[in-house]
Amino acid sequence: MFRSIVISPDGELGQRLILALEATGKVEVARTLDHYPTALELVRSLRALATEIVFISFESLEKALEIVKILEGEGSQVQIAGFHRELDAAVLRESMRAGVREFLTEPFEERTVLETLASIKTLLDRRPAAYESTNQIFSFLPSKAGVGTSTIAVNVSGSLARRKNTRVLLSDFDLSSGMLRFMLKLTNEFAVPNAIERASDIDENLWPQLVTAIHGMDVLHAGALHPNYRIEPLQISQLVGFMRRMYQVLCFDLSGNMEKYSLELMRESKRIVLVCTGEIPSLHLAREKLTFLKETGLSARVLVVLNRVEKHPMFSKTQVEDLLGLPVGRVFANDYQGVNRAVEAGQLLSPGTELGKSFTEFAAQLVDQPEVKHELGKRRFLEYFRPPRAFATPGRD
Repeated sequence: MFRSIVISPDGELGQRLILALEATGKVEVARTLDHYPTALELVRSLRALATEIVFISFESLEKALEIVKILEGEGSQVQIAGFHRELDAAVLRESMRAGVREFLTEPFEERTVLETLASIKTLLDRRPAAYESTNQIFSFLPSKAGVGTSTIAVNVSGSLARRKNTRVLLSDFDLSSGMLRFMLKLTNEFAVPNAIERASDIDENLWPQLVTAIHGMDVLHAGALHPNYRIEPLQISQLVGFMRRMYQVLCFDLSGNMEKYSLELMRESKRIVLVCTGEIPSLHLAREKLTFLKETGLSARVLVVLNRVEKHPMFSKTQVEDLLGLPVGRVFANDYQGVNRAVEAGQLLSPGTELGKSFTEFAAQLVDQPEVKHELGKRRFLEYFRPPRAFATPGRD
């Protein structure tokens, strides 16, 4: 079934066309516009709804031709069909000059409508409508609770949002203990579960009610605790498909519990940012998650981040890499006071601070570098929780 938009300032005419289209069982009218939209409004609707056909009333020849020009310039291969109350030779001639090959007039007889749809289907089969869809998707996965993943996710997302022409969405999919609402002092009552429930029919009008615009990005928080909330793969696919068409960058803050929906989000991701600290429990669980991700075919997307590193850490970066069997893609210093001040104020860390600069650099690293494929090392990690030789107790191996 084709997804379509009907543009008709003449409400009665538009409704008669909609009835004729729906009677065929081949067209879903996803949106009706009772005015000629601006370019921004039209493009947003097209992308939000993944529109395949736009039916344009030629009640105003000039404005209808402007819409055709916008659609042609959008580059999505969306098909265009004009309609009018009567067959006007001048209107038909001008519409054809503009590239409109299908034109319907009242009384919208079933046979004529079906012929028009058959012709459009041939064109769509040959060149399907396709919309720009980002692949800049990043999942932030903690090795264990409390390693600072949400702090990294929110500040890296904010850094990405400061880049020119970059629209960023940060979503909190830690439904068991999501922190973004608290960290950013968000008051929006709508959250991830509301977006999931409307995943099949979400659009550009509903979406602004679900997200909060803050620090140059949009944020979809987790809402109240939903530890047993179930999300189906189809819902993830529908929701992420919408997000990919509407934003240049998507960031997902995950719980680390490896829920099925978290795996679906990681499968959609260009990078899985695995956050750990230099503490033995964190490194042990990081290795466990790496092993699991390898079994699911996702380990090649993992980028390890070592967080809260002190001046004299127990384990060096090289030792952590040896223990995990993967390179550490980024090291973030510990700035306990700075992070807490930012959280207390509901702000991001200043990009002028040392840690803020690190977040900005890491954001650029994520979007600018190609994927790096690697395999987990064969060495088993901390199997007996034995510290490296450099830190072993004297007299012991």
